[in-house]
Amino acid sequence: MEVNKILNKLIEIVGSEFVSNNPADLYIYSQDPGASEPRPVDFVILPKKVEEVQKIVRLANQEKIPIIPMGGGLTLSGLVIPNRRGIVMDMKRMNKIIEISPLNRYALIEAGVTSGQLLAHLNNNHPDLQPPIPDAPPSITIAGNALIHGSGYLSQKYGDHGSMINGLEVVLPDGEIYKFGSCALSDYWFTRGPIPDFIGLFISSFGTMGIVTKLSIKLFPKPNMRDIVFGLCKDPSVLPELISNITYADVAEDILLGIQDKPDWMKGYTFIIVYITGETEEELINKTKILKKMYRKAKSRYMKVPKRIEEVFLEKPQFAAKAADFRKGGGFEYVGAFIPLQLIPKMIQIGTDISLKHGIIPTLGARLIGQGHSAMFFISYSFNRADPKDMKNARDALHETNKAALEIGGIPWKAEIAGQQLIMEKMDPNYKKLLKGIKNLIDPNGIMNPGNWEVK
Repeated sequence: MEVNKILNKLIEIVGSEFVSNNPADLYIYSQDPGASEPRPVDFVILPKKVEEVQKIVRLANQEKIPIIPMGGGLTLSGLVIPNRRGIVMDMKRMNKIIEISPLNRYALIEAGVTSGQLLAHLNNNHPDLQPPIPDAPPSITIAGNALIHGSGYLSQKYGDHGSMINGLEVVLPDGEIYKFGSCALSDYWFTRGPIPDFIGLFISSFGTMGIVTKLSIKLFPKPNMRDIVFGLCKDPSVLPELISNITYADVAEDILLGIQDKPDWMKGYTFIIVYITGETEEELINKTKILKKMYRKAKSRYMKVPKRIEEVFLEKPQFAAKAADFRKGGGFEYVGAFIPLQLIPKMIQIGTDISLKHGIIPTLGARLIGQGHSAMFFISYSFNRADPKDMKNARDALHETNKAALEIGGIPWKAEIAGQQLIMEKMDPNYKKLLKGIKNLIDPNGIMNPGNWEVK
């Protein structure tokens, strides 16, 4: 690769201020906050317009240079660290909120719009609407999170964030712009159908199919009041039925589980966190009574907590976004797996055993998705970033957990490359064959985030 020639061509596209191959600039793009090892980057570029994205992609395709699209860079599993060097395309300058449709309840945004930006815009201009945002720092992008099957406080009622996408604008490896969803034939970005739905190709494919430049995401009515009903459970075997019953009663906006050995009083218990909403105080009281009764019936108990604790749990994004600071060194890695409800007790045991085996304080949790159709179970592995052995220990625990989740019937979420290979080892052969064929058709030169979802 002729480095200076490529650099000059990239400068022609976006200007010298927004492209670099300076090692000091590339350093931050060679790693992420998780436990993945750093990998080298050739260039970083920050486009402002879709036309610039097209030109960059065409150049990369012509020169057969890998290109890696990046949102907030917070997947924690190395998904935007290049595997074969190349160009990291940082989307943060493409941050326009193009349209808010209060009537049809969607936001049309560019790919660099962050969760904090959209939440603030709605709070200031459309306070009766709320967006789907994850339990993550506000610098995370709405597009990046939705495109990895992210989830948040609205997911128990409405599904994961990928299912909330109405439409996409995507630049494919040929440099052409493609539209998916109703925007393919209408000025309104209001729905995915009723036409053949190709949007799923770009969800959890980790930038291997194309570069998303715009998306329409669903918005939802904001309730007048919100509260939390806490519970404590000693016996994990009762959790699947208890959670299912709560979803049947249709009283919960969000359902979270927390299992950890610190503080000491939590050891041996599952912390049940049910968010409720309503238009009146009376409605909240009635829902609280229903949940207390369900807790008792499931041999669990209602837990009253101080007001200051409630306020922490009601934050948006939720307090879990700060979990990386729980241990000296600031390292934070976790495995997530989508599982059916009946596997929750097994995952609690698996996560606890693997954590203790690797000398890590057990910190586990789960969020219900789509009114109990699945749960996103996570196991957190904190580590000291200044200690390479500690980082390797976290990676080993992560890999072991991915294997265990697959063995019992779960599906690892936003899996790193090693985890992707584990998934594909178990995957239906014809699914893999089709995946390989689609990737080769869309990206014959293999420039889009190569190394991810590679069928061997």
